[in-house]
Amino acid sequence: MTRYALAVDVGGTKMEAALVSEHGVLVEGSRSRQATGREATFESLDRGVAAVVAHALSALPTDAELVGAGAGSAGPIERAAGAIVPVNMPLARGFGLAESVRASASAALGREVPTVLGHDGGALALAESWRGATQGAGASLSIVVSTGVGGGFVVGGAYIPGATGNAGHLGQVRREGGLTLEEIASGPASAAWAQQQGWTGATGEDLARDAAAGVEIARAAIVRSATAVGEALADAATLVDLDMVAIGGGFSRVSDDYIDLVQAALTTSAAHEYSRRTRVVRSGLGDEGPLIGAAALVLR
Repeated sequence: MTRYALAVDVGGTKMEAALVSEHGVLVEGSRSRQATGREATFESLDRGVAAVVAHALSALPTDAELVGAGAGSAGPIERAAGAIVPVNMPLARGFGLAESVRASASAALGREVPTVLGHDGGALALAESWRGATQGAGASLSIVVSTGVGGGFVVGGAYIPGATGNAGHLGQVRREGGLTLEEIASGPASAAWAQQQGWTGATGEDLARDAAAGVEIARAAIVRSATAVGEALADAATLVDLDMVAIGGGFSRVSDDYIDLVQAALTTSAAHEYSRRTRVVRSGLGDEGPLIGAAALVLR
């Protein structure tokens, strides 16, 4: 009998859920999404969780074993309490995500469904180590550059959650002018910076299009983001002695050379030879990574 996990991923703009097999493969037809956003509340998140969980579990094979649910969320999180305190959803601070997922899944199946909470960067790191670009790495960091910036560590094949489940929260480290990395390098922050320089677009997609068309401000915003990410990764590589970093998230695909730009900035700014050897690669799992990682919190 194949083992499955219910996977839920909650971010600053959307939440998703799907069923994932013990082989790290999403079950066809089980994936769905609901909007979140800065105005998300306890009530709206609870409704969204119920909707995506019900959709996912409706695709559970009749002879399958559902071993539990894993939930990854934008952070910070309070792992012991099963709650989230997300930067990008201020009205949802303290929302009991683990209990919401557990209650919805248990009600749908008529039995108790054990649920594990992790932050989304940590879930991604576990997914990349299991099925993605950092398989076989001794020490790796996987990050998302999107609406926000977050990450997680895997060392010796084991996910490192830290004392409260928030290890790898790279987006909140301070960079130039006291700003956090997220306030410099995320998609919305990069678009806002370009607008301050006179650019007339609005989104990361607009930046990608205009940069490809030769608009200098758009290109400068992309380089600024990648450079800040690379410099932060150089610090992380020096501190933790990483041999590989995988980068995913929508804004990391804003240009074909974004990963190359990050690698160049890391190599240039790293303090020691061992940290300069850290290799930056693109995520091997695309947009399925966070869901595979949420499932891995249970399956691995």
